[in-house]
Amino acid sequence: MYKILDELNKDKRAIRDIVRDKLMEQMQADERVCYLDADLMNCIGTRKLVPMFPDRAINCGIAEANMVGVAAGMSAAGMIPYCHSFGIFASRRVMDQVFMSVAYAKLNVRVLGSDAGVTAALNGGTHMPFEDMAVYLAIPQAVAIEACDCAQMASIMDQVKDMQGLIYIRFMRKNPVAVYPDGTEFKVGRGCVLRDGDDVTLISSGIMVAEAIKAADLLAAEGISARVVDMFTWKPIDAQLIEESARKTGAIVTAENHNFLSGLGVQVANTVSETYPVPVRRVGIADEFGEVGPEDYLRERFDLTAAHIVREAKKAISMKR
Repeated sequence: MYKILDELNKDKRAIRDIVRDKLMEQMQADERVCYLDADLMNCIGTRKLVPMFPDRAINCGIAEANMVGVAAGMSAAGMIPYCHSFGIFASRRVMDQVFMSVAYAKLNVRVLGSDAGVTAALNGGTHMPFEDMAVYLAIPQAVAIEACDCAQMASIMDQVKDMQGLIYIRFMRKNPVAVYPDGTEFKVGRGCVLRDGDDVTLISSGIMVAEAIKAADLLAAEGISARVVDMFTWKPIDAQLIEESARKTGAIVTAENHNFLSGLGVQVANTVSETYPVPVRRVGIADEFGEVGPEDYLRERFDLTAAHIVREAKKAISMKR
């Protein structure tokens, strides 16, 4: 059981601060580590890496596909490249390059996709990735991860530095709700049980982890016991934990800041159907495009709240046999 903070409040730090600091730490310790950006260094806070590492911190311009090609070449030359763009451009726009130049070629590149889902907020629908994880789920042997807060992002960055293959990490760029104490360690490929329960399991990732915890509190007030799982690795999915949860509670609700027709909910439903079939309800973005608006408005607009998780949990429980 993972320890979580007693109160869920906005972190004073932005996740981008953790990304920058971990990159700086790794670049200082290992001359093979390099960082490529698609003209978003100011947005992600990595501009200060350029004077420190002029040969290894490179702005590739608004040319994301070329950036991934450069990263593949650097990996082939023995470097350890990270490359960053907004999630929408770090997925759809570079699909062929990450598939052929990195994954098919069995090279090692870490793609950072920021402003996940509705957290793109006022940048609007053109910058709002609701399908970025689906792109990476479709690539053979790729790893797909979503960080929920600063503590989790720090642990992920520590792990992926020496991992092999294509790795995609999606995250909100700004200040997340802090869920875990600093220093918490995670294992890529393993889910995290945050609370135990007997009536329903709430499986979530990213910004929806805090909402799932709030939903569990609301359900508890009505006498419903909810297990809460942070499935921060979407691929490889923790099938053992999903099956265990299905057997224990007999009903599952997934919650994701992503198109639920192609993301975490599908991964969980597929696993359950093959291991221990139980009712699965999904909370997430339906078959829609994004739009401009403050994040709080968008969460309500696209049903990404604790209240919506509670609603689906009750439906899932009612379907149990």
